[in-house]
Amino acid sequence: MAIYSVLNKKEIAKLADEFALGDVISYSGIRNGSVNTHYLIETKRGRYFAKIDEVKSELEVKQELDLLLHLKKQGFPCLQPLKSKTGRYYWDVQGKCITLSRYLDGVELPVESLTTTHLETLGHALADLHLIGRSYKKGIDNRFGFNRIVAIYREVRRQLPSHLKNIVRVLDDEFSYLENYLDNNLPKGIIHGDLFPDNVKLKGNRLVGIMDFEAACRGKLIYDLATAVNALCFIDDRYRIDRFEGLISGYESLRPLSLPEWDSFPNELRFSALRFTVTRIKDFYLRKVEDNQRIYKDYKEFYDRLLILRREKSGGMEDILLAMATGYDYRKYQKSKPSK
Repeated sequence: MAIYSVLNKKEIAKLADEFALGDVISYSGIRNGSVNTHYLIETKRGRYFAKIDEVKSELEVKQELDLLLHLKKQGFPCLQPLKSKTGRYYWDVQGKCITLSRYLDGVELPVESLTTTHLETLGHALADLHLIGRSYKKGIDNRFGFNRIVAIYREVRRQLPSHLKNIVRVLDDEFSYLENYLDNNLPKGIIHGDLFPDNVKLKGNRLVGIMDFEAACRGKLIYDLATAVNALCFIDDRYRIDRFEGLISGYESLRPLSLPEWDSFPNELRFSALRFTVTRIKDFYLRKVEDNQRIYKDYKEFYDRLLILRREKSGGMEDILLAMATGYDYRKYQKSKPSK
């Protein structure tokens, strides 16, 4: 959510006419993200959210829209794409695809302000997404799977300066480890892939909506949950067991994890931390952008998580690992004996 593509008054007016938004009162760019350009448009009929896809192809935009329409139809709290006068859900502007939806009222809380109740709600919503995703039969390629991250890292590694040799050593070792220990025979389905606090709208304890399905695809469900743990349960340089338990409790109230998923949880946390370390190096450290265009996201935030997950740095992992080791409740999976 940065401003890479600048829209003028004429383009906004044409967009409002194409999607029957009503007469434009005001519009402004939203500068609190990294990948795409977003605008808030206010008209006499209400407020609207416009997204210009800066990286996706037209086919990928169509896939994301199709998924959102399916989820919304199933009652999932996500953005509802609007249809244009010509019956399309996107429009071309400056050679890129732009989509419209009604603006979601609510607030985006910083991670430290999320309560246990919030975390339980988000865990429940993520499980709901995974269950609803069972009915979505179309495939969406995972742009951030292990092999793709390997390819990105090879490109990144060649550009890293020599003073980062210790980081390169750790990343090299982590890729070698995960290549041998990631389990690919785990439950898969539709995942969000980016459940961070700034992608969540809340009103009090109520979840208004989950946004930004930029990374949504078909992938391992436990990876999606691991990413949520890395994003929501890490405060003041350490993992917090109380936050972890709240998130997992909400998730398992709807979809209990299997024993293989519990066993793979630590490695999925490590891969999630590795993925965001590498992509942030690529998108922020190596890609210099004007300060007024976007918020810089530091790769070191996830590199530090990775060091903790590798047990090279203290940071609350002991309690998390113990909870994972004892988290599987066999009673949930025992079949009741038939009565005589």
